[in-house]
Amino acid sequence: MTEHIRGVWCATLTPLDASGAPAARTLAMHAKRLFAAGVDGIALFGTTGEGQSFSVAQRREGLDALLAAGIPAHRIIAGTGCAALSDTVELTRHAISAGTIGQLVLPPFFFKGVSDEGIYASYARLIDGVDDARFRLYLYHIPQMSGVPIPADVISRLATTYPGILVGVKDSAGNLQHTRSLLERFRSLSIFVGHEPHLPAALAAGGAGTICGVANLYPRLIRRLHDTPQARGGEDLARVQAFVTLLDRVPIFAAFKALLAELSGDPSWEALSPPLVPLDREAQRAFVASIARTGIVAARDAA
Repeated sequence: MTEHIRGVWCATLTPLDASGAPAARTLAMHAKRLFAAGVDGIALFGTTGEGQSFSVAQRREGLDALLAAGIPAHRIIAGTGCAALSDTVELTRHAISAGTIGQLVLPPFFFKGVSDEGIYASYARLIDGVDDARFRLYLYHIPQMSGVPIPADVISRLATTYPGILVGVKDSAGNLQHTRSLLERFRSLSIFVGHEPHLPAALAAGGAGTICGVANLYPRLIRRLHDTPQARGGEDLARVQAFVTLLDRVPIFAAFKALLAELSGDPSWEALSPPLVPLDREAQRAFVASIARTGIVAARDAA
């Protein structure tokens, strides 16, 4: 099992079937399109993928179905964090046994104001409960969603206590200074950014790459931003920044799915799991039209 991963990883959206469960066949087809467009791998059932909307059984079955469809396990990071630690242990064990390259785990996210000791204890109990030397833990720092930041001192303590298990961090806080501080302090860990406009700066400071949502829609654009961040005078970075700015005006997950439905020609992508709801038709048309009108992205950037 590869110790450290790098590059462009897509935090995949999750298509739903008529019952509201993950639609494995559609997801597998999406993953294959992403790989063909240059994406290195996918992060399954994270925030963009509505992971917390699915049961442990649905997430296990979703991973198994992807593998059965021919998606290589070494190109999957499995989101395994749950509100209940026992569920996180179960999902993490399953992801490891399935051969996934890494496991992305949220901090304990229901109770707020948790102490550093509590956050450390949660991860330590997870690692001890899984009890598998193949565990490759990526901490998932997204405090604007989880309400619980992962302090640097906790990361340091985990790295010291569990060397070889803790291998990286996904920093989705959208704070470039925070990302730079992680890169400076934790040179042995793979630090990924979730905020796409920060990718060039993070790479320049030693970052490992990105695990991001925009790659669902425009993987070739994100690939170029990773490989040639200064190409055409920073034109690609400006386009990514402009696109992310447009996302600030709409519910982001509904917008992602509406646009993917438009790009793929498959309206089933519009479905979300409650409490998230799709854009109404007027809002969807307005959002898609705004993308087309600005000319931010081109057809060649899509999967």
